[in-house]
Amino acid sequence: MSGSADFVPERRTLPALRAAAAGCRGCDLYKDATQTVFGEGPAHARLLFVGEQPGDSEDLAGRPFVGPAGRLLRESLAEAGIDENDVYITNAVKHFKYELRGKRRIHATPKRIEIDACGAWLTAEIQTVKPALIVALGATAGQALLGPSFRVTKQRGMELPSAHGRVIATIHPSAILRAPDEARADEVAHFVRDLQFVKDALARAPEPTAAAPSLFD
Repeated sequence: MSGSADFVPERRTLPALRAAAAGCRGCDLYKDATQTVFGEGPAHARLLFVGEQPGDSEDLAGRPFVGPAGRLLRESLAEAGIDENDVYITNAVKHFKYELRGKRRIHATPKRIEIDACGAWLTAEIQTVKPALIVALGATAGQALLGPSFRVTKQRGMELPSAHGRVIATIHPSAILRAPDEARADEVAHFVRDLQFVKDALARAPEPTAAAPSLFD
């Protein structure tokens, strides 16, 4: 795998990055995926959320977090009092990795080499958006941002330093959807508390000193 760095354009605007990512061949995942699923949100966003990879719904729609996990995330953001207009959302891996079971495409966890191969896109998004705070949703996102030693079970709800800036880790909303029915309400409540911690941490972050670039630059 050559990695994505060779495909990242010199002009670092979100539209330019998104257009270039559509043709990325930095790892083999593009061969079976429908399309690249790039990040989405305002270029001035103060919060940048990172998930694992697109799922089946996202692969077909070409947009991140449009399936059941995305709906849960948006509902939880609203409950925590976080304005969705202040959020850019993306994934550590931009192509859907899956296994076929009959006609169904079942999520398969990306390998470390695939996460690393896609890393230049995530770095470019972070450098372009310049968020005040990054939120890692789940183990894969946390390892992409903080290294392979990251463990969401141990570092959930903590503010952690990284080469990319301030990171707070929580679980991926898809993990809540996999929880037993009797435990799901408690899991949602815990997730919302994590997001409220994110909101409080954002309130302590300094305001940007200059106007951020427009999404349409």
